Amino acid sequence: MSRKYKKPTIWESIKIHGLADKGKGVGRSEDGTKIAFVEKTAPGDVVDVRIQKKKNDVGEGVAVHFHELSKDRVNPFCEHFGICGGCKLQHIDYQAQIKHKDQIVYDALTRIGKVKVGEFLPILGAEDTQYYRNKLEFAFSNRRWITDEMMQAGAPKEHNVLGFHRPGSFDKIVHIDHCFLMRDPMNELRLYMHEVATEQNLEYFDMKLGKGYLRNVMIRISTLGQILVVVQFFYEDESKRKAFLDAIKTRFPDITSLQYCLNGSGNDSLYGKQIDVYYGKGYIEEDLGDVRFRIGPQSFFQTSTKQAVNLFDTVVEFADFKGTENVYDLYTGVGSIGLYVAKKCKQVVGIEEIEDAIKDAKENASRNDISNAVFYAGDVKNILTNEFAEKHGKPDILITDPPRAGMHEQVVEMLLKLAAPRIVYVSCNPATQGRDLQLLSTKYDVVKSRAVDMFPYTHHIENVVLLQLRK
Repeated sequence: MSRKYKKPTIWESIKIHGLADKGKGVGRSEDGTKIAFVEKTAPGDVVDVRIQKKKNDVGEGVAVHFHELSKDRVNPFCEHFGICGGCKLQHIDYQAQIKHKDQIVYDALTRIGKVKVGEFLPILGAEDTQYYRNKLEFAFSNRRWITDEMMQAGAPKEHNVLGFHRPGSFDKIVHIDHCFLMRDPMNELRLYMHEVATEQNLEYFDMKLGKGYLRNVMIRISTLGQILVVVQFFYEDESKRKAFLDAIKTRFPDITSLQYCLNGSGNDSLYGKQIDVYYGKGYIEEDLGDVRFRIGPQSFFQTSTKQAVNLFDTVVEFADFKGTENVYDLYTGVGSIGLYVAKKCKQVVGIEEIEDAIKDAKENASRNDISNAVFYAGDVKNILTNEFAEKHGKPDILITDPPRAGMHEQVVEMLLKLAAPRIVYVSCNPATQGRDLQLLSTKYDVVKSRAVDMFPYTHHIENVVLLQLRK
């Protein structure tokens, strides 16, 4: 029995006015009754939209016809734009991007958070909009994503590839000739790995069947020129592993640290896995301000080094240190913000859930002769208690940099109890930041806010807010 054809739902003449979640354009119908989120559109476009999912008068879909094109549209510089899933805003002029990101922050704080902000400072755009990342991961797969044109030309679906995951297709990987996200030798190194794996007839991973040999590779490159590479194998085959790693080491002798991981689990995450050093030392180094950080394969570190300095300098500016402050640094990671500000205050007390990150924080404090910083591993909501505050003293300044989900409600309640005179809230998700600011507004005024564009051509935004205890 044939399936009954269902005529697609088309919303006509949607005027795109802004950017929304995951880089989609957001627009309204001419009569204002319908709201649509549309992929690959730019503010200023007027489009007809084929609706793929909707609830009442809010829909998501794709543009099927353009009545008008935005004046902010530009030609994408990468041939893989729209396929690999990265850099989703390449079709929009960069200055227009950061203008709309600023608007997203404004809307999140004033509409979602419903808080009054004393001053919105201009967004800090990135000086380098290409080759700005210091970390990337690529997957080995025997299933290459192929376009309709490639399929018509007879390209096989099962074809070994080393590249990025195709959005919405967990087992398909997009081949990348040249990636503009990380500086060389990343591209040369990645392409050489694919070449050697092919020559050595190594089996690429099959994500559907859960078998294969080569799984993925992580590359880190610091501004000091140091390179860390971690190759992940599904199982141990010593002769194959050594032959593959030796070829990489010989071709790229400047690699600072070559490591590998044997991972036979259901996911390819490195966290919690044993990682062995094959060549060189077990870490690379990076400078942020006057602090040198040791970064291992499992270390969390800001992936845009230059913009991290702008972000941390904004924290310093908002905190307005006098040198006598007791500072709490929540969700401290490897202690990056805490150590960055340690020499500007009396004491830093950092809390982070990931134990390995706290080990890195303590090591980095020691390596930089920072003796006024202490770090604790554990969930912030469990560590930050009245007893903890009695032991370490009431904070004069509290810095918080939570994950995308924002702060747990218990943490917000504890912050209200602690009543630190100033809170500097760093967020990678203005929506949850706005929610938390609303909860804190019972005691705090939001003095100022500044967004920092850490990831050009993506929808991601970092935002820093200064809160002051109401007298």
